[in-house]
Amino acid sequence: MTAGIGAEGNGGARRRELGGFLRAHRERIDPAELGLPAGARRRTPGLRREEVAALSGVGVAWYSWLEQGRVETSRQVLDAVSRTLRLDATAHAHVLTLAGFAAPEPTAPVDADIRALMASWGETPAVALDPALFMTAWNEAYAALWPDPARIAAPDRNLLLLLLTDPAHQRLLPDWEPVAMDLHRHFRTRADRNPLDDRVRRLTARLREARPDLAAWWSCREVGDFASRTVELSPAPGAPGLRSTMTLLYPAVGADPILVQRLG
Repeated sequence: MTAGIGAEGNGGARRRELGGFLRAHRERIDPAELGLPAGARRRTPGLRREEVAALSGVGVAWYSWLEQGRVETSRQVLDAVSRTLRLDATAHAHVLTLAGFAAPEPTAPVDADIRALMASWGETPAVALDPALFMTAWNEAYAALWPDPARIAAPDRNLLLLLLTDPAHQRLLPDWEPVAMDLHRHFRTRADRNPLDDRVRRLTARLREARPDLAAWWSCREVGDFASRTVELSPAPGAPGLRSTMTLLYPAVGADPILVQRLG
């Protein structure tokens, strides 16, 4: 293990995000699930740091520094801690990425080929999103079904923000909450990997300010990729509902993801 006390730059910020992520999951574990006594003297929920350290085979001080973002550590330690905290495959991969053992996802601008691809889908709505879920391109079918992104100010042209704050988006997708929650987990995964990105920080602040009633969302450290789902759309008042399957596709390595909706 290599001590890296003194967090600096993006690496230091990512270590702090890693520490916060581990702490949040530690506090969610019921001690009884691991055969530990609940104890009336526990002042905080979940496992104690010393319990995680003992079950993971590391020192208490070292694990405390890990949660505080003060040290770098080995993949073996992170694997052991992830097992102790019962992290699923997605959360475990997120931990490794924050610690620098997996490369952050590359990004690239939307090129003409991807725009042509979306245009070729005809009546299939599609919108390209950057890692922070800002809309970077869309086809005519998307603009005809959803509020036209061209009519939305660029700083507001964020799919997660619009689902949480825009009545027109919520009218079209009445059951918007599960979709928005899944998108937030998707965003959280990328945000933790680039904590000093100004767009990420500004969007995080806007979400908290716009929806303080969703404080539980903003404090949650769950991560995951957006899962394909079938939803019911309401294109117009009194009109029959329209079923749509929403899927996030990556047309090429390093390309923006594209949210595709198959209707019917």
